[in-house]
This record gives sequence, structure tokens and C-alpha cells, in this order.
Amino acid sequence: MSAGPSSPADGPAGGASALRPTAPRHARRRRFRSAVGLAVLNALVPGTAFLAAGRRVLGAVTLALFVLLVGAGIWLATGGRRTVLLTAVDTDQLLWVVGGIAVIALLWVAVVVVGYLLLRPRPLPGGKHALGAFVVLLLVAAIAVPAVWASRLALAQRDLIAGVFDEDGESATVEDTPDPFGDQERVNVLLLGGDGGEGREGVRTDTVIVASIDTDTGDTTLFSLPRNLEDLPFPAGSPLAALYPDGFDSGSESESLLNAVYRNGPADHPDVLGPTDDPGADFLKLGVGEALGLDIDYFVLVNLDGFSRLVDALGGITVNVNYYVPVGGDPGTGSLPDAYIAPGPDQEMDGATALAFARGRFGLTDYDRMDRQRCTIDAIIDAADPVTLLRQYQRLAATTQDIVSTDIPRSALDDFVDLGLLVKDADVRSVVFDPSLIDPAYPDYDLMREIVAVSLGEEPAGAEEPQDTTSSAPASTSAAPSTGSAPPTQDAAADVADACAYDPVKAQEARAAGEPPTRGR
Repeated sequence: MSAGPSSPADGPAGGASALRPTAPRHARRRRFRSAVGLAVLNALVPGTAFLAAGRRVLGAVTLALFVLLVGAGIWLATGGRRTVLLTAVDTDQLLWVVGGIAVIALLWVAVVVVGYLLLRPRPLPGGKHALGAFVVLLLVAAIAVPAVWASRLALAQRDLIAGVFDEDGESATVEDTPDPFGDQERVNVLLLGGDGGEGREGVRTDTVIVASIDTDTGDTTLFSLPRNLEDLPFPAGSPLAALYPDGFDSGSESESLLNAVYRNGPADHPDVLGPTDDPGADFLKLGVGEALGLDIDYFVLVNLDGFSRLVDALGGITVNVNYYVPVGGDPGTGSLPDAYIAPGPDQEMDGATALAFARGRFGLTDYDRMDRQRCTIDAIIDAADPVTLLRQYQRLAATTQDIVSTDIPRSALDDFVDLGLLVKDADVRSVVFDPSLIDPAYPDYDLMREIVAVSLGEEPAGAEEPQDTTSSAPASTSAAPSTGSAPPTQDAAADVADACAYDPVKAQEARAAGEPPTRGR
């Protein structure tokens, strides 16, 4: 039987493929350019490629999810600030953030790749195929790189929270309660600047400040105590009051000052307070609280040994210098400084110079140094702009873990977030217990408690006799406060002023007097 004429469906030569029209070359070029352009648009606005390919339901769902994601981002950047901060201090939530970033990035990449595959013309020459794949690869990288970066930030933040705030830490002065603040009207935090480091034995806390914060308004009063305060008292009935009935004493005068309590107290009487991760801080919380008539809730210690690394991570700081500030030097032995930081406005400092600026004391007073330390903190806050924080966050987080310790439990961080939002827009006042208020060698702790009470708008406590800690003072000074002391009824607090501004007159006088001698001369 002879075969008849072939039909269109009989074979390749006469099949449907032979009859399918082939798009002109210029049309395929237009379709390729359109596919690439829509792929780029689809990376920016996911779902548009699906709509262009006729997948309307898939495109509409993808686009709707993208709009919801953008809306959520706008809300978090504006009205959702509290949610962001609460998430940033929750180690579990931060893991969910990392997982969410990974899921969103993978879905976004899938949308870009599938959208291009649906739109690209077929057949496609090898050169255009490679070019299209390269464009898609760039788009995938543009999604993946920020996702990886954001995930690393979240993990660095998680490590920071886990490394600084211990949920299972032991403290002799922090109660184990699920509601750390409870119905407290005020939260009192002891801020310590530790002077430990290479060539130094132990840690001395040369900076001692109590931040007393109103939990309703966020209004804050800072109480600064001098490092050379003597006879620190302890609460009646505590083990430390029995050990130090006349105030803290560790032998010689220099080893019995306020800045030596952190190191010498636990060394002289280990385990006296029971199990605790930081006995020195507990010594100070009890003593400073008794001196001021406050219950100290928590402490935060910043060790200046790592301070320079923090400044370097920020790219340096800018401060005003109004007099020659010594670099090194030992006032106790008379050993001269290595150099001086000269007066001048807007001086840029690296970490080592900033540390010398904050520490320098040779030929100056402790109160001069306290002022410069506050100025240094202000400069660090100014340097910590959002761009710098984002760029250097991992380095900053690692540095912070090394230099900061605290007994604030992780469970209290939610409350501190709310408190911090209040403090940001509240009034901040300061009381500095300098010689105009007290004599640090023979401090009148009754007067100090009264000044604190009046500064906080409270009635001075008079029903109970405070512990006598002035028995070692000469008769001429034990019964009366030092000359210039503020009356107990006078509020000694003042609004925090810009004590860090450049003073051209003072700086000129310092230059006219000439640079003080150094070891190199």
C-alpha cells in the first residue's frame, strides 16, 4: 500500500512545529529587552512580572504582600519605635527576626527568578541567555547582600544582649522578681567608671554617679560623688555596717576612699554578702545608697580599659578643650605627664587621645576630670549617628560586651525600654557633691541625704537617726557642714548646662600661661 500525502501532524517536516510562525529577530530583541526591564522592575516591586506574564492572581497576591511589607516597614520606622526597641532587647525575638529576613529574602529571590523565566523569549541566543542570567544574578545579589547584612546586625545585637545582660546572674542586691519595677515611683541606677587596665592592680571606680529616674515622667536627676569621698556608710543591720561601724576603712587613707571600695571591700571581706557575680558593685550599691538615702536598684560599670576601642569604632570624637589636659602623669608620686592636650575648639580625638582627655588629672582637680568625662560622653553620643552605628555596629557591639557589665536582668529590659523613651524627652538635672556642698574628707551624710530628698521633691527624712559616720572628724567639723554648704531646704539640682562649650577667654589664658612641664623636658 502506497503512502498518501503526508498530513501536518505526521512528522517533523510537516508537523505543527513547521507551521508555527517564528517571531522576527527584531521582535525577539524587543521581547528580550522587555523581559530584562520587567525583571528589574519585578525586583523593585515584586509581582509586576507575574502580572505582565498573565498570571494575574499570583501577581496580585505577590504585590499585595509587598505593599503590606512596605506598610509594616513605614510603621516600624515611625509609630512602631517601641516595638522595634522591645524586639531589639529580646534574644528570642531577634532569632525570629533573622529567620524572617531569610524567608523574605528567599521568596523575593524566587519571585525575581521565576518572573524572568516566565517573560524571557524562546528560543534565546547564547549571548542573550548569558546576559539575562547575569542581570538576574545581579538582582539576586542586590537582595541577598542586604539580607545577610541585616541578619548579621540582628545576631550581633543578640550576642550583645546575651553577653551584657545575664538572665541567670547572682546578685546580693537585686531581688528575683518577674516585675522588676513594680509600683516604684523611681528607679535608681548606679553608673560606675572603672579605671582598670594594663599596669593597674584591680579596678578603681573613679566615676560614681547615681541616676534617679521618675518612672511616670522620665525626669532624671544625676548625683555625682567625688572619688575621694571618705567614710562611706552602710545600711544599719547589714553585714557591712557591722564590719564598718564608722564608715568604710581599708587601712590607709588612700585605700579607704570611695574609688577604692569596689576593689578593697571584697578583697578584705570575701563572700560577706553571699553569692554574687560582682561583690564590688554590691558594696557600692549599699554604701552609695545609704550615703544618699536611696535604694539603688541596679548598677552599670564601664571599664575605661576598653574605652579607646569604643571611640575608635565610632571613628573618633570631637570635643572642646579649654585648658591644657595632661597625658599620663602620677599626682601621687609627682611623675610628670608625657605630654599635654592643648586648648582649642572642635578637636578631633582618636581613642587613645580621648582616653587621656577623660582620665587626665595631673595638676587638676577631680571635679575638672568629672566635667571632662561628662563632655566625653556627650561627644560619644554626638558621634554615634545612625549611619555610623549601622556601619560599625558589629564592632561596637563586640567592644561594648568587653567594657560594660551590669546586674540589670534581661527580664527588666522591656521596662527600661519604656523608661528610656520617657527619659529621651524629659528633664535631666544634676547635683555634683563638690566642695561647695560637702567636704569629702569629713562628709556630712545627713546633709547629703537632705539635699537628695529636696532635689527629688521629697520631704527630708527626720524620723530616724542616720548612722553616725563622722566620729573620726575633728570636733570643729563634725557638728557642722563644710563652709559653703547649701541649706537643706535649698534645691541643689540644676538643669544640665553645656559645660563642654569652647571658652575662648579661658583657653587664651591657658595658652598665655604656657604649656606645663613634661617628662620630655
